[in-house]
Amino acid sequence: MPQLHLSHHDIREHQTNSSHQGMVMGDMQMGGTMKMPDLDLAVINETLGKAEAIAIVQWAKQTFPKGLIMSTSFGIQSAVMLHLVTTVVPDIPVVWIDTGYLPEATYQFAEELTERLNLNLKVYQSPMSPARMEALHGKLWEQENVEAFDRYDYIRKVEPMQRALEELGAIAWLAGLRKGQTDHRKTLGYVTKQSTQYKIHPILTWNAKEIYQYLTAHDLPYHPYFDLGYVTIGDWHSSRPLMAGDESERDTRFRGLKQECGLHLPTTSEEAQSLDSSGL
Repeated sequence: MPQLHLSHHDIREHQTNSSHQGMVMGDMQMGGTMKMPDLDLAVINETLGKAEAIAIVQWAKQTFPKGLIMSTSFGIQSAVMLHLVTTVVPDIPVVWIDTGYLPEATYQFAEELTERLNLNLKVYQSPMSPARMEALHGKLWEQENVEAFDRYDYIRKVEPMQRALEELGAIAWLAGLRKGQTDHRKTLGYVTKQSTQYKIHPILTWNAKEIYQYLTAHDLPYHPYFDLGYVTIGDWHSSRPLMAGDESERDTRFRGLKQECGLHLPTTSEEAQSLDSSGL
């Protein structure tokens, strides 16, 4: 289980060991601009597999002094990653994709955490309003096929996230993905490559008990829908409470037709093949 605290000595020792293993190749700065580092992902994942979550965040801060962002959904347990990351990088840009269809409680929860943690929040939305999308494409979430969900996700989530990454000059992206959430996430390493950004997953191997312990240890709130039986929450029309017959928490999203919304998937077939063959 990841421990909740890490001494400054341990962080420095971890950073020293990481540099000796050649994790970052070449100069990170050229003429004051950020250069994309050439990372040996196999070495990095082997080393970070022995590190605490906070040390992984510290490694990300050191490796990407510019171009480091994080994303949040303000979901059930989002306070964990928001607290963990901002403890190390207080001013990190926090990208929130507002689909326009989130529950009222999510907007209130987002406001509470933003104020409490003094988040550097960057809100992105689709240029197509919900009303316009429904007029042109209908209520895509009511159509019982994956293609309709994929179109919805691209319009309301994927395109705004791609725009956020470009406008913020993102080189690396911290995300709170965990292996136990979806089949795709089981294949991930602590550091992967998605499109032109590196993805860092500090709590990748945490389970529900460890999440709860972190929330309790730091007196952090969870999304109010947790008390209504939700284990994951997205848009109001595509989320429901966990039921006895569910095999996975992701069965409660997208009517069980798909596990991922597209934000954390490879954007090309070549990237997908590379990810599948990497073993990360």
